[in-house]
Amino acid sequence: MPLLSSRLNLGKLILALALLSALVALANTLHASYRVQREQLIGTTLESNRVYASKLAESTQNFVLSAQQQLAYAATGLSQRAHTPAELEAEAARLQLQTNSFNSVLIVDPAGTVLATSPLSLSLQGVVLNSQGNSEALKRREPYISDPYESATGRLLVAISHPIFDPQGQYKGYVSGTIYLRQRSILQSLLGKHYYRDGSYLYVVDRNGRILYHIEPTRVGQFALENPAVKAVSQGHSGAQEVRNSHGVLMLAGYAPVPSVGWGVVAQRPTEATLAPLSRLMKAVIWNAIPLGVLSLLVTWWFARRISLPLWQMARNVQNRDTGIAIRHVTGIKAWYYEAAHLKQALLYSFNLLQDRIGKLNRASMTDPLTGLQNRRGLQEGLEDWQARGQPFGIIALDIDRFKTINDRFGHAVGDAVILRIAQLMRDDSRDTDLLCRNGGEEFLILLPGIDVTASAGIAERLRLQVEAEVFEQVGTVTVSLGVAHYPSYHEDPQQALRLADKALYMAKEQGRNRTVVYPAPDGPAGS
Repeated sequence: MPLLSSRLNLGKLILALALLSALVALANTLHASYRVQREQLIGTTLESNRVYASKLAESTQNFVLSAQQQLAYAATGLSQRAHTPAELEAEAARLQLQTNSFNSVLIVDPAGTVLATSPLSLSLQGVVLNSQGNSEALKRREPYISDPYESATGRLLVAISHPIFDPQGQYKGYVSGTIYLRQRSILQSLLGKHYYRDGSYLYVVDRNGRILYHIEPTRVGQFALENPAVKAVSQGHSGAQEVRNSHGVLMLAGYAPVPSVGWGVVAQRPTEATLAPLSRLMKAVIWNAIPLGVLSLLVTWWFARRISLPLWQMARNVQNRDTGIAIRHVTGIKAWYYEAAHLKQALLYSFNLLQDRIGKLNRASMTDPLTGLQNRRGLQEGLEDWQARGQPFGIIALDIDRFKTINDRFGHAVGDAVILRIAQLMRDDSRDTDLLCRNGGEEFLILLPGIDVTASAGIAERLRLQVEAEVFEQVGTVTVSLGVAHYPSYHEDPQQALRLADKALYMAKEQGRNRTVVYPAPDGPAGS
């Protein structure tokens, strides 16, 4: 009896160790899966914010260049002859009212005296300015964009100025347009609020790290150089990193510079909001996978004497972090009695359930949540596979024309509906072997294996016509621009071939939008 008791106790001990081993193995597998998916989600969000910041920086750059052109045109007109005060007031009013680029316009003589303003309510006619912007404009005598400063009227603003020279080259002063930083201005119209209920938002800083635009008005004018993203973008760098904002919240920030003025755009989303879906999914995996295994082990606890060997084998294999190998080994165990067989099936079910959940996580990390198309990670894996197999493919880069106008006019929900419909049109006109990707925002990529550039251009043009013929609810007609290239005939590096298709897309934009452009082939011109 003592020997029997000892063996029974040993069997219980083995089962206890088996249970512990199973739980540890499951926990390690889940933890490893969580870490991988966490890094993938963070990486995807950082890249999305970087692309978003780059888009807004490009829009801001285009505005600045346009504003400088307006002032240059006005300066040319003012330089031709002497103007009466009424004519100067009219020109200042035209500059301010013709577009919404400036909050106010000033025409100043070489001594810094204000000759004309718009609006007239500024009451600066005849006043000699001593502000930083005025001093720098008079000193430089060249096109100039000031750093933020307090104006004579007590407003925090940025001034864009252009010198006036008469036909003999004599300096006659300058014309200046201002952008108010604490009142409604072009920055608010250009950038909008761009933040969501999950805590995402963006802001703009100048070359010194001073905030020019922020969703919190009290932050405008303050310096934020303690933020690593601000430090980087103030130095002209583009990129993404995890930072802690002024409220101590961890944020995933993407940033991009505006080269012509030395400004920087930062777009960021709370890390917690990014990881919230992953946490919910992992909890579901844990609650569905662990109980069956634990319950099965407890049921067989009382049969330790005869089942110690197969249970030991199961415990040993449960500790294998490779669930595929563990499934094969557990399948091979000879569970010749009911309890062991039941435990074996429960373990296999748990492993298969775990693999299924992990597979869903992997698939989710490779697809765009809005459209279900491949995201950048899915695109990269597809490219690596095709490149390894030497698979040639046509490339179509697609961008929705004037999509920001759709969002601004009808709202983001309607904009999302437009994106979803265009994604469906892409699916309807594609093969199972084609790779469809949402590249970010309103941009898409279509990769066509085994298709040459001519056929790719035909497919792109057919898709363009289908989109143009589609009637979108609320919006009406929507058009797209498409760029076409080919791998490897255009470039032996697939990433470079993608960039050529992107260049062709921007050529289509520059040529008036709603068209398909084939990037010129290496051995001669091509296009449609």
